[in-house]
Amino acid sequence: MDLQHWLGRATHAIQDWADTFGPYQPHPSLQVDDDRFAAAFEEFTGRLRDNYPFFHPSYVGQMLKPPHPAAVAGYLTAMLINPNNHALDGGPATARMEREAVAQLAAMFGYDTHLGHLTTSGTIANLEALFVARELHPGRGVAYSADAHYTHGRMCRVLGMEGYAVPTDNRGRMDLDALADLLRSGRVGTVVLTAGTTGLGAVDPIHDALHLRERYGVRLHVDAAYGGFFTLLAGADGPEGLPPEPWRAIAQCDSIVVDPHKHGLQPYGCGAVLFRDPDVGRFYLHDSPYTYFTSSELHLGEISLECSRAGASAAALWLTLQLLPPTADGLGRVLAAGRRAATKWAQLITASDHLELYQQPELDIVSYFPVVDPATLTGIDTASARILEDGMTSPDPVFLSTLRADREAFTARHPEVTADADSARILRSVLMKPESEHHVEHIHHRVEQLARN
Repeated sequence: MDLQHWLGRATHAIQDWADTFGPYQPHPSLQVDDDRFAAAFEEFTGRLRDNYPFFHPSYVGQMLKPPHPAAVAGYLTAMLINPNNHALDGGPATARMEREAVAQLAAMFGYDTHLGHLTTSGTIANLEALFVARELHPGRGVAYSADAHYTHGRMCRVLGMEGYAVPTDNRGRMDLDALADLLRSGRVGTVVLTAGTTGLGAVDPIHDALHLRERYGVRLHVDAAYGGFFTLLAGADGPEGLPPEPWRAIAQCDSIVVDPHKHGLQPYGCGAVLFRDPDVGRFYLHDSPYTYFTSSELHLGEISLECSRAGASAAALWLTLQLLPPTADGLGRVLAAGRRAATKWAQLITASDHLELYQQPELDIVSYFPVVDPATLTGIDTASARILEDGMTSPDPVFLSTLRADREAFTARHPEVTADADSARILRSVLMKPESEHHVEHIHHRVEQLARN
């Protein structure tokens, strides 16, 4: 896509639409001459250079990448109108786009019925899911794995609920035996299962947890903010294929959160929350004396805790999904490239004399650490920190991230390492850009060089 061309088309299309309403005189208070703007814009673009190259395959640090050009064109075009998807009279076109895009996400997970909407983040989406859980199970708490995103503990405090961190196994997945022990207490009303932890990309055994709902009367919420789109690779052939069981089981869970601004190629912020039972909309019911007049249809603001939300986010997602739908042959091909890159790098690390795999990647996050002699947590921690810093400042840079692993988690995976500290930083790389597939051998070579040094 020639983005410059389509952004030019965007301004013309919106101006053509605006012209249908007749001429008017812009107010002089809004006028800024080009010379003044040029000076400010030069400083602005100069300051934007203080960023890491999120677009480049040498950046394999955090969960960051640019949005797809189609998402950029869709967002900026709609932004020129600036619709608000809180109510239909704030953005009739983009509200319909949101409903259509959200329906595609629900179908991707196998929901036959749903109630859902976009949010500004996965954090807010999880807040909404836990809010509904509180209303359905008042006085009962929420269980989540010790490796789940910290937002769950935080949102429990916001909602006045007890949060319970459940131990994980030696792959970073929730220990269902420990969960069952907790559920027998009767204190828990909702279990959060994570489909792709943000640290290691671990997938909780969702399929094995389904029977706990019937046995203990709990709700099952799936936090798939990071990993949700990997459901498109469930049961696929080749190295990118994933075991289908946990992903197929999501369709039987009560609510789901997924972030299109991660693997859905969208700009920040674009999260989504989905409920299997549309009747939970009753917990959102409210009225406003100056909205909800233009249609008897349920407005998005009537099923959302947030009020104003950018209609441009819905426009960007809708346009992207017209071109790369949430199917195995659409977005699935994008995720498959990152998944193949992760499995390839895991093989290279396994064969390396200078790096060691922390654990096998389940999605597209690779965790590893430098080989040090003697093999101690303090030595690994120091070497990992040095590699992170040297990688960013070298003439041929590579951008990594680190993850702190506690001594119990580390020694469970690598008992040969002397636990002379409470924790150690390991190296962590996110291969969420499909270009990583063609760059992974170079990245591995660079990290090996840094480890040798």
